[in-house]
Amino acid sequence: MTVRRTSCNLCEAICGVLVTVEDGRVTDIRGDESDPLSRGHICPKAVALRDLQEDPDRLTTPVRRTADGWQEIGWEAAYELVVGRLTGIQREHGRNAVGVYLGNPNVHSLGALTHLPTMVRQLRTRNRFSATSIDQLPHMLAAYLLYGHQLMIAVPDIDRTSYLLMLGANPLASNGSMMTAPGFGKRLKELRKRGGKVVVVDPRRTETAAVSDEHHFVRPGTDAAFLLALIHQVISDSQARVAAYVDGLAAVEAAVEKWTPERAAEITGIPADAIRRIAHEFATAERAACYGRVGVSTQQFGAICQWAIQVLNIITGNLDRPGGTMFPRPAVNALLGLGRGHVGAWKSRVRGLPEFGGELPVSTMAEEILTPGEGQIRAMVTVAGNPVLSTPDGRRLDEALGSLEFMVAVDPYINETTRHADVILPPAPPLERDHYDVIFHQLAVRNTARWNDAVLPKPASARHDWEIFRDLGLALVRRTPWSRRRVQTTARLRLSPRRIVDAGLRIGPYRLSVAKLRRTPGGIDLGPMQPALPGALHQKSKRIELAQPMILDDLPRLDALTTVAPDELLLIGRRHLRNNNSWMHNSARLVKGKPRHQLLMHPDDLADRDLTDGQLVTVTSAAGAVSVEVASSNDMMSGVVSLPHGFGHNHPGARLSVASQVPGPSANDITDTAFIDPTAGTAAVNGVPVTVTAGGPSSRE
Repeated sequence: MTVRRTSCNLCEAICGVLVTVEDGRVTDIRGDESDPLSRGHICPKAVALRDLQEDPDRLTTPVRRTADGWQEIGWEAAYELVVGRLTGIQREHGRNAVGVYLGNPNVHSLGALTHLPTMVRQLRTRNRFSATSIDQLPHMLAAYLLYGHQLMIAVPDIDRTSYLLMLGANPLASNGSMMTAPGFGKRLKELRKRGGKVVVVDPRRTETAAVSDEHHFVRPGTDAAFLLALIHQVISDSQARVAAYVDGLAAVEAAVEKWTPERAAEITGIPADAIRRIAHEFATAERAACYGRVGVSTQQFGAICQWAIQVLNIITGNLDRPGGTMFPRPAVNALLGLGRGHVGAWKSRVRGLPEFGGELPVSTMAEEILTPGEGQIRAMVTVAGNPVLSTPDGRRLDEALGSLEFMVAVDPYINETTRHADVILPPAPPLERDHYDVIFHQLAVRNTARWNDAVLPKPASARHDWEIFRDLGLALVRRTPWSRRRVQTTARLRLSPRRIVDAGLRIGPYRLSVAKLRRTPGGIDLGPMQPALPGALHQKSKRIELAQPMILDDLPRLDALTTVAPDELLLIGRRHLRNNNSWMHNSARLVKGKPRHQLLMHPDDLADRDLTDGQLVTVTSAAGAVSVEVASSNDMMSGVVSLPHGFGHNHPGARLSVASQVPGPSANDITDTAFIDPTAGTAAVNGVPVTVTAGGPSSRE
């Protein structure tokens, strides 16, 4: 029996864990108290690492689709088939005839981060998509516009703040998101113990809102009005103070002049007096931080929301100071290896929506496959993604994937999306991989560093994800004309993730190495975040311009916002501690217990429609309808209903023996690809207008 240290890479919290191994099998997983960031905390998902390892549904060798069903195929034969078909389709129809979709788990894998981008670049396609545009893209856009780099994300210094204002965020369920804060509940208690205050603004009384000092219901999709009113009030009260390197305050003042607390109250449902008070408390707090997450990003004004959150922090002097919002200083600077970003360098073929950072909005993916013409996507590469369940109008995307000439998936499962693939290449599971969190140290509330060797040996017949991307990338390189870039690409692909991380550590601010980190497997504490501006800004001017034309030009669209129709409800999503999008539902320990797929609805809204608790109802939107049980909840704002995403595991051909037994429809069967934030291109899956009626079709109709 041995006990090995590693970290859980199933969510953004990156908690340190102790894994007990007996006779080559995992027998126990618990929190690692020596980890300086997570301090012994884990959530139920960490224990499911064992389930991923032992899941009988997990593929362990490549498979290809045949007339007689799935058949195993050798790695080299699989690579030859995949590269031959992809390059053949590109020769016939152009390089953009191949599309790429990257799912959320990629950012949790070291090998995917080090080798997947290089492989994708060899395809030379502009039809690239990812979960970014249904998640955090507005964060990245605001960072790009204000700070000069798409991943220069300011995170709340929660361990030192005295006033935390959160919108559309539920860290007790997510463990923090775009804010790596494991053990958030303990951190929240510490904040309040030192006399701090927590204010939550959300259409649902979430787990986090329930333990906050103050909670305000807000009508979905109107958070931007609330934020602009806060900015208006801070400026009107002469409480705005900006650093010497900040420009554009006068233009912002003019832009928010009409957004008085009274006007915002009419739209948001938050009383004007409460808006004034919160603005005053935030501006006068010793240390304050405003933070917004999925609820304010995945709506039709997500870009305005994330920009306004940054502006509020900046004009109250809370950016780049202890207890405010700050920039981590990780041991490996991920910003050096990633581009600053760009917006609108090209647009989608059908709808003309702009790219961001080299990716098109995922809401355009189905139409780019189904619409004939030059540039039509005829083949897809999906990596660690299940967009049929996780992106808007999943039924149409399901149809689109079924129409492709060829599809390859890098994924350990035959799920609702990969069932359409011609070839599936399964990577080794997390416990068989070395790991270093490149991205989430970049978002952590405290600077730490941790390298973990694989807990279990990888079978000789298996491949790490980085080995799959290496081999596919090298095969693609061999089919391109010789160039200097070809030599550089080949050398890059042949480097192991360990060597790449080691180089990053050695040139990083702390001059570490993998060898040094291995000597402290529980992780090294590098201290709290420190002020870094203006030197850390990625603009050549080293200045922040608040008045961003892209945002200010979008404010008239917010001006036109009206209230919903009398019989109309607004749909929002919700998270659960045991869920992680669609990819954790095949673990029996995570899905056991009380079902959590129901539509939550306020009792008054039930009564108004002659509905009863537990009744089967039909939820209808512009995109379609689903059938689901309704549950009465006083935690819902009147006029708002909540349905979790990631469910709907009832597609024929998927091989998920546990998930297929989990009830509930896919929320994305009723989210609309036309309902977006046109500035960021983000899918608006919160604030979707719906109607709810008794009875209804099955969840697949």
